[in-house]
Amino acid sequence: MKSLRFISAEALVSNAQLARKSLSSVAHNLFPLLFKASYLLEQGEVIHDLVENWPLADFNIGKLLGTTVDYQEDISSRACCVCLESCLVGLRDYVLNCSSPYSKRLKVVDLTGIKDVEVQLCKCKKTLGRWARTELLSKLCFELLVEMQRLQFNPCIFDIAIDILIDLFVTERNYELVVQALLMRCHCPLKIRCVAFRADSLTLRKLFYIIKLTDPSSLRKLEVVHNIRLEMEHLEVLFNNIHFPLLTSLTLPARAFNVQRFAAEDEPILMTIGEKMSQMTQLTELSLAFSTLTGKIRKLLSPLKTPLKLLDVSNCALNHADMAYLANSLHSNHLEVLDLSGHNVADLYPSTFFKLLSHCSHTLKILILEECNIQDIHVNMLILGLIPCRKLQEFKFLGNPLSSRALKCLFNVFSDLPKLKYIEFPVPRDCYPNNVTYPIDDADLSKFDHQKYESVSEELNNILLHANREDIKASTPLFGGYDAAIQETGNELGAYLLKSFKDTLENFNKALQEMN
Repeated sequence: MKSLRFISAEALVSNAQLARKSLSSVAHNLFPLLFKASYLLEQGEVIHDLVENWPLADFNIGKLLGTTVDYQEDISSRACCVCLESCLVGLRDYVLNCSSPYSKRLKVVDLTGIKDVEVQLCKCKKTLGRWARTELLSKLCFELLVEMQRLQFNPCIFDIAIDILIDLFVTERNYELVVQALLMRCHCPLKIRCVAFRADSLTLRKLFYIIKLTDPSSLRKLEVVHNIRLEMEHLEVLFNNIHFPLLTSLTLPARAFNVQRFAAEDEPILMTIGEKMSQMTQLTELSLAFSTLTGKIRKLLSPLKTPLKLLDVSNCALNHADMAYLANSLHSNHLEVLDLSGHNVADLYPSTFFKLLSHCSHTLKILILEECNIQDIHVNMLILGLIPCRKLQEFKFLGNPLSSRALKCLFNVFSDLPKLKYIEFPVPRDCYPNNVTYPIDDADLSKFDHQKYESVSEELNNILLHANREDIKASTPLFGGYDAAIQETGNELGAYLLKSFKDTLENFNKALQEMN
């Protein structure tokens, strides 16, 4: 519900011309109220002027758009292009504006609170995602320096220093621009301070260089993903040369570890990496998806002194010894997010898996068991494992060969989990032809009886409705959930893959010619 103050603020900013003229007579403590009202109405010009004349010492966009006394709705998931561009340009002009009636008190701008989601409620329907925000801020920092050199300004401009906290997302396409902005940071009044760093489609040389520029000593989250060929020996070099004392979250690309290629001399490398990670005393989130770690998970995780809250070991080819370690490790009693997708948990190591589930049942919030070959015969065991998980908020189990009947049994249990809000369930096995095999190829994923699926889906949702659990959303995203980063840079990712494939073919042909 909107307060009278917020309704009044909306009325003012809805007339952009009047609002912009009136800013000089607006009390300082009303700027946050007017900012949220302007953002909600997508009044880009008003947003620009509010930021350009911001009279307060800090500007935290997550708090400004989050739940407030005057308007409880959190609108920080609106990564609206019009609003965010106006906001960032307003920051540049804040520095350049010498005629502002307000003294320049701004010291910290926190842009990390924007949430990139699939459904955008803003009217323009155009987003400014994390990659685009990285590019625009870097461009504006460079433009600001050029403008300061070109014109004669009040010397006090050079005394302005504003820390811009931001989650950077760098690929080959915006690499040079971001490097340029980071190199010139000491001279620019807008000082980029990287809180989280995501890199994709970069060579290792460029990756290592830009990580050094981000000030890794203050980095909280590091994601190295997809088209970066970072392998174990490269990771050892990275950790030996760069320290991450404040890192809380680490994501490594597919095949960062591959024990199938292990030689005797590789064991010390794995131990070194584990020791270096143990020095990251705040590390609580680790994603190792699609690395082959058979029999080695203990060597990697046992040195850690801080219990993990998030562990993604999907498709890591874990064996019984790995699962036994996880079930008995210090991490098991603290896990809030666990992804074991791609492992036949119910057949290969049922007792250790359910022991792990039992140990983390008091903390677990998100459980992902996609393509784990969970069948109807395993449903009763799964139910016994899930019932104690009273804090579970999300459960994703796509790609498992479960019948409609088995899914109905599970949904009756889901309605009793008090915190559960989101479920991703598989297309029932009886909706597919009898000759289908699991895991199902992408080409066959959509070849099921859609009419029967809709009927089953309706029955499953009715189970939730009859239990008064309308708050639970259940869906079947056939090709996986929404990934804002992939959505934003998918074209570049595809082009990079094609180039890598072409280079591989050329190298192969060259090798053949040399052999002949």
